[in-house]
Amino acid sequence: MAESEILESITEHERILQEIESTDTACVGPTLRSVYDDQPNAHKRFMEKLDARIRNHDREIEKMCNFHHQGFVDAITELLKVRADAEKLMVQVTGTNRRLQDAGKEVTAQTEEMIRCRVQQRNIATTVEKLQLCIPVLEMYSKLKEQLDSKRYYAALKTMEQLENIYIPRVSKYRFCQIMAETLPKLREEIKEISMSDLKDFLESIRKHSDKIGETAMRQAQQHRTFNSAVQKQASMGYGKPLYMLNGKAPSPESGVALELGVDEEEEHDDEVLTAQDLVDFSPVFRCLHIYTVLGDRETFENYYRKQRRKQARLVLQPQSSMHETVEGYRKYFNQIVGFFVVEDHILHATQGLVTRAYTDELWNMALSKIIAVLRTHSSYCSDPDLVLELKNLIVIFADTLQGYGFPVNRLFDLLFEIRDQYNETLLKKWAGVFREIFESDNYSPIPVENEEEYKTVISRFPFHDAEIEKQQFPKKLPMSQSVPQVYIQVKEFIYASLKFSESLHRSSTEIDDMLRKSTNLLLTRTLSSCLQNLIKKPHIGLTELVQIIINTTHLEQACKYLEDFITNITNVSPETIHTTRLYGLSTFKDARHAAEGEIYTKLNQKIDEFIQLADYEWTMSESDGRASGYLMDLINFLRSTFQVFTHLPNNNNDHAAMSGKVAQTACMSACKHLSTSLTQMLLDSGLKQISMGAIQQFNLDVMQCELFASSEPVPGFQGDTLQLAFIDLRQLLDLFMVWDWSTYLADYGQPTSKYLRVNPSTALALLEKMKDTSKKNNIFSQFRKNDRDKQKLIETVVKQLRSLVNGMSQHT
Repeated sequence: MAESEILESITEHERILQEIESTDTACVGPTLRSVYDDQPNAHKRFMEKLDARIRNHDREIEKMCNFHHQGFVDAITELLKVRADAEKLMVQVTGTNRRLQDAGKEVTAQTEEMIRCRVQQRNIATTVEKLQLCIPVLEMYSKLKEQLDSKRYYAALKTMEQLENIYIPRVSKYRFCQIMAETLPKLREEIKEISMSDLKDFLESIRKHSDKIGETAMRQAQQHRTFNSAVQKQASMGYGKPLYMLNGKAPSPESGVALELGVDEEEEHDDEVLTAQDLVDFSPVFRCLHIYTVLGDRETFENYYRKQRRKQARLVLQPQSSMHETVEGYRKYFNQIVGFFVVEDHILHATQGLVTRAYTDELWNMALSKIIAVLRTHSSYCSDPDLVLELKNLIVIFADTLQGYGFPVNRLFDLLFEIRDQYNETLLKKWAGVFREIFESDNYSPIPVENEEEYKTVISRFPFHDAEIEKQQFPKKLPMSQSVPQVYIQVKEFIYASLKFSESLHRSSTEIDDMLRKSTNLLLTRTLSSCLQNLIKKPHIGLTELVQIIINTTHLEQACKYLEDFITNITNVSPETIHTTRLYGLSTFKDARHAAEGEIYTKLNQKIDEFIQLADYEWTMSESDGRASGYLMDLINFLRSTFQVFTHLPNNNNDHAAMSGKVAQTACMSACKHLSTSLTQMLLDSGLKQISMGAIQQFNLDVMQCELFASSEPVPGFQGDTLQLAFIDLRQLLDLFMVWDWSTYLADYGQPTSKYLRVNPSTALALLEKMKDTSKKNNIFSQFRKNDRDKQKLIETVVKQLRSLVNGMSQHT
């Protein structure tokens, strides 16, 4: 065991020695450390082993030295011999070197100078090369500054782009280029701000110039329409040469530019056509658009531009509160709107996408709704038809102008139909005043004509033809009053005024004819009819005036067919057309005539009431005066003179004769019935408590005068005693009391052959009770007289029987 350990130790020491011999000295440490890491006392054995190895090597060195010693001695001997020659050579080399050094000093100096010049030359070449790279950058930057100073911002941006992409990258390591590169974004922002400021100035400019732009565009559109009409007329007359040109070309509705107008060619070439770009400099918006496009911020610019234009649109569409007062207010409003959309149309066609057709259509639809609402509101305040007509013309020109720029305007023409109704309303109000003035100034007497000239003057104003009157000698009178031709002329003037609004509405002749007829019908059935009705109801219009009004309405009714012919001649639409509206003047004048007739009856009755209010009966008189009352005789005389007026009613033909007779008969019958009723009510008045037989006799005398008047045929045409029947009820009542025939009345009551068939028991009872009270109070001693006692008993008996009849009638009812 110990031997094996010793062997292993020897082997390990041998290995360590080999490593020491073969390993670099710097790496011996780990090897030696392993000696001390082994068993105890191992280093002693290793030292022994090491000493043995050293002795072995010393023996080998000694052997080798002994082997080479002679050669070494010989070499030393040889070296000593060479030593002397080497010293000589050294002296020669040193001398030669000294001489060479002395000779090379000048060459060295020149060589160093040459090297220094070559370095300088290289530096200069490098500097020139770098300067050649930097000079274009500086030149471009200088050019950029000049462009900025001259406000050529779009070119400046292009220059910046070249600097950034081409020039600065070549010399980016230099500090001035870095400063320059840092400056360029700031310059871009400055350009954006400056261009945006220019855009704001432009927006303010077009806001100020919109009025002028719109005025020019609308004037040119109006000239376009005027000369289109002239061309149509010229074509219809056979002329071939056009009267107008548009920039040397035929005009088109989509051109959106002005017309050059003129009669001769020189004027056409001399006239300058103004367009939107002539009035406004659009370069700021184009420049700003290009700048933002180059900067990659076009969307921001588009949004800003559209937002600002929307705000301007709202301002333009906001009318002045007093716009409706004058046509200039409307004109300025339209000019601003047209100017706004002319500018937008120019921007649409001059730029690529700054505004789109969809955007302009949306903006126009918004504006159109606002415009229609504004016009609908403000036009409703207009009471002057001339102002409404001018507004209509402005709307037509406004619509034609914007239609020429491609904007849809159908809703504006629909609005015109609403305004047309309002225009008709204002016309109707105006003509209502005209008719009132005519009626107020009329003297309501037939028109006198002294000679042929005056007669022709009248019939030239009014279609009057009467063979009998034409045969009469001058001077003569026409049956109607002055208001008839005046009304007829004013109706024609109304038709002309209504026609003015229908022009330029792009409607067919049939539609225009229908509009004219409908508006004329409104004038006749509403305005004229209302004026006639009001005229008839006026308190100062007497019976004579009412009779003349009946005559006038008859002639106006006959003139309606001439009004229809008048409209037909204007519109060239045959009256036989299936959809042609007829004039309702016949019914209008018939209604007015009936109202006049009714007013005649009413005024007659009122006059009768006035006379009856003058009655002053002494109801307790013992006997009558023997003659009729004065108020009644005055009333009868008034009725006689009044019914003579009816001879003036038109009776030139059978229809007029029948009509005049009917009116006179109706008036007379109405007057008699009203008189009879009024007299009966006077007898039965609840305020009248007592009636004597003398009062009954006096009343009977007055009724007899009424019957005499009725039998005198105050109006021809009554058959037999027809007019007297108006007093039959009163007559039978008075006869009953005058004759005191109560037995016959009570016996025959209810029989169709009764002598007092029309006497109502309640009427007889009321009157009899008034007489009963009188009989009681007439004389306090009447009860002692046999006749009076018998009469009183009879009255009481009759009263009881009449009351039973009245009660029986009420129960039966």
